[in-house]
Amino acid sequence: MKTRNDREATAERLLRSSLDHSYEPSIDIDWDAPLVEGSWGLPEHRVSLYGTQLWEGLSDEQRRTLSVHELCSIARIGLWFEMILMQMLLRYSYDRDPRRRHIQYALVEIADECRHSVMFAKMTERYGVPDYAPRRLTHELGRLFKTIASGPAMFAGTLFVEEILDQLQREAMRDETVQPLTRMVNKIHVTEEARHVRYAREELMRIMPGTNAAERTVARYLSSRVAFVVARNLIHRDVYRSVGIDPAAGHRAALANPHHQEMLRWSARKLVPFLREQGLIGGPTEILWRKAHLI
Repeated sequence: MKTRNDREATAERLLRSSLDHSYEPSIDIDWDAPLVEGSWGLPEHRVSLYGTQLWEGLSDEQRRTLSVHELCSIARIGLWFEMILMQMLLRYSYDRDPRRRHIQYALVEIADECRHSVMFAKMTERYGVPDYAPRRLTHELGRLFKTIASGPAMFAGTLFVEEILDQLQREAMRDETVQPLTRMVNKIHVTEEARHVRYAREELMRIMPGTNAAERTVARYLSSRVAFVVARNLIHRDVYRSVGIDPAAGHRAALANPHHQEMLRWSARKLVPFLREQGLIGGPTEILWRKAHLI
């Protein structure tokens, strides 16, 4: 079990790392640099229609265009959840002693997430794509989650979004077929999110031994609901309109695409065993993880 001393020691290390390995995207990214013609937004094999009949009907240029729109859709759902996370962390910190390193790091993480949100917004603007904001129901579910989630559900939900984005971004930032702008944004996010993941994982390990059966049931349900909603909304259905595909048809094809389903399982492959160990995957709510193709 993680103790208070362990928690403070971890927070101290994360605070020092934040001083040594942080970025200011407004300065560290050349937003005026020309985009590289012929580059991808995402690696080709991560585009949701890859391998489908609809994919075969697209030109190379259309495929690259779709990859940029899907990249910005993923960034937008990340931005949406970062806003949720910032509000939850502020509420969490509001009730605790700010002299503790643990809470000071929570405040640093909020500052990181503010910069990430602006960075994702500026990237979407630079690529000249629409605002792929979550649909109304998803938006309102986010409002509910940030209001009621606390403890295990808060940290498990945070880990899910951060870790699947981390997997996608680590791969893309090393892929030379991907736009340099995408790769730099991913590098910044991966570097700083590694600390956020460490913080959330250790908090979850500290909290779970003290939860009762009812609390675990609620956390299990909320975690599975977040996973399902985010997985289904990573790729906004309107992205397909950018290449002349009916959004409903594109959405159906992506959901049925084995390549896309495997990408989702791949992105969650490190997180799922950890959440099982913590007792947050299992029982009736596991069906939501399976329906979202995360298991």
